[in-house]
Amino acid sequence: MRRIVIDTNIYIDWLNQGRHEEVILQKDAVKYLSAVVWMELLTGASRVSDRRIVQRMTAPFARLDRVLVPSVRVYEDAGHVLQELQKSWHYDLPKAHSLVGDVLIALSARAMGATVITQNREDFKAIREVRFFELAIVD
Repeated sequence: MRRIVIDTNIYIDWLNQGRHEEVILQKDAVKYLSAVVWMELLTGASRVSDRRIVQRMTAPFARLDRVLVPSVRVYEDAGHVLQELQKSWHYDLPKAHSLVGDVLIALSARAMGATVITQNREDFKAIREVRFFELAIVD
């Protein structure tokens, strides 16, 4: 069975608008939650009710040991990828820093052979040009 890592923007659209239910609830894949995505979801959960929703959504991943935490090697490779993005893709330093989370998500998924599912076409395709990983873009 294939492994997937769902990006933050998919979860946000699902929580706020009910979009992408077919991605969130698909049964033909083993879903992993990136620790980076978890952090980003909590960052945007400013109300107590929002934090409770994030907690209910993320708890099963923790209980099943399906939280994908970047390893030291992933962080090291992320530094190289970010440097390459600055040079080859002409991302300025502030933009490259905003890519840190996306690079960590992509490289963590790559390390375990998982597919990243996202709406963020531009950044993830740029990352993929530097380090190949499985990617699925949804609208």
